[in-house]
Amino acid sequence: MQKSVILAIAAALVLLTGCEKAEAPAPADTTTAEVPVETARPAGAATDSAAAAHRYAAWAGKWTGVEGMYVTITAAEPGKYKLEMQSDLDTKGTYDGSDSDSDSDSDSDGGITFTRGAETLTLAAATGDATGLKYLAGKKDCLKVKDGEGYCRD
Repeated sequence: MQKSVILAIAAALVLLTGCEKAEAPAPADTTTAEVPVETARPAGAATDSAAAAHRYAAWAGKWTGVEGMYVTITAAEPGKYKLEMQSDLDTKGTYDGSDSDSDSDSDSDGGITFTRGAETLTLAAATGDATGLKYLAGKKDCLKVKDGEGYCRD
């Protein structure tokens, strides 16, 4: 019986030893290709240049207003945006927007200008209090189209 146990342990050790000697993966290729200096870019450079082409790239995504109102901003070609917007209970649409510079006659620092119906409007950074909407009061990260129309991130 003792010989059987010893043989069983020895067989198990042989099997385990065989498993440890499994073929190791081939070493990774450590050679590097030379990249000409003028084409070399730091990691993230493409993202940085894309963001630079959109002044308001940080605004991309969904912003929520009152009673189901929202605006979803998507960056398009440089300096251009698509605005999917539910601006009141009856008005839902998609609008083309573009970067806008600050207007010296207003307190605005610029924003995304778009045309809705016959109106040219600007979606600009604001606080919830500045929108004039009680539901958005106290919120800090908001966008305002005009008094009574604004959207915030939660």
